[in-house]
Amino acid sequence: MTEVSTQLFGGQTMVAPLRRVLVRPPDEESLTSWAEYGWRASPDPSRLRAEHEQFCASLGDFGAEVVVGRTRVAGDPDAIYAHDTSRVSDNGAIVLRPGKELRRGEVPAAAADLRAAGVPVIATLDDPACAEGGDIVWLDEQTLLVGWSYRTNGLGIAALQDALPGINVVVLDLPHHRGADSVLHLMSVISMLDRDLALVYPPLAPVRLLELLSERGVDTIEVPHEELETLGPNVLALAPRVALAADGNPQTRLRMERRGVTVSVYASRELAKGDGGPTCLTRPLLRQA
Repeated sequence: MTEVSTQLFGGQTMVAPLRRVLVRPPDEESLTSWAEYGWRASPDPSRLRAEHEQFCASLGDFGAEVVVGRTRVAGDPDAIYAHDTSRVSDNGAIVLRPGKELRRGEVPAAAADLRAAGVPVIATLDDPACAEGGDIVWLDEQTLLVGWSYRTNGLGIAALQDALPGINVVVLDLPHHRGADSVLHLMSVISMLDRDLALVYPPLAPVRLLELLSERGVDTIEVPHEELETLGPNVLALAPRVALAADGNPQTRLRMERRGVTVSVYASRELAKGDGGPTCLTRPLLRQA
């Protein structure tokens, strides 16, 4: 049974138990723009809706309060990926400005949904600063990893540093890979599973990231090459060593389970067509032991 928390936001962590989470349901009218937004194929509206409902049910079954963002963003199928437009700290939310220009209409909707959920907005990013949530990872409560990518620029990183005084912001250069038109976020290559365990795809991981994980005593599980394109590295920690993953990555799942991680999966045939995994579909509002 889902428990409604009296605390509404907080938790500078990727792995503490997920208590509250914001999601955005698919908007059927927006799906006609799938090609313009770079989705891999045309989504089936009914299947997409069913998959999203199952995904939300999995979050609720774990015990998280699922908050549904209702502010509509017309013509934008990417709005379903609620993670990229904000970052939550112990003091409130930072509303980001996506590097993908087509997604910038999501910014006011993100702010409205956060405020409706009882989360104060403590900072916003102004033009030309850009940052996306997929490039931002809490390594621990005082260390924030930020990928410098085609979606997150230096001014965006500086704005994050200003908004989070006292936090050690570690900047990591991400590779060119397929270029500016193809998303490669920091979270495309790493998902934290516990304070001392991470799922990583080393071939595209910044060297400094791998060095830092080693220095901090964070062990790693390597995602096989053949499961990169099926979102193998993108896993949502529901709690320490409890993970929710997209289906279709059996080797990654087996490797996690062999390391003591409890893994559940959800159907992602349609949800993944926009290159979004379980972290992308969620904006954690509260993580709390």
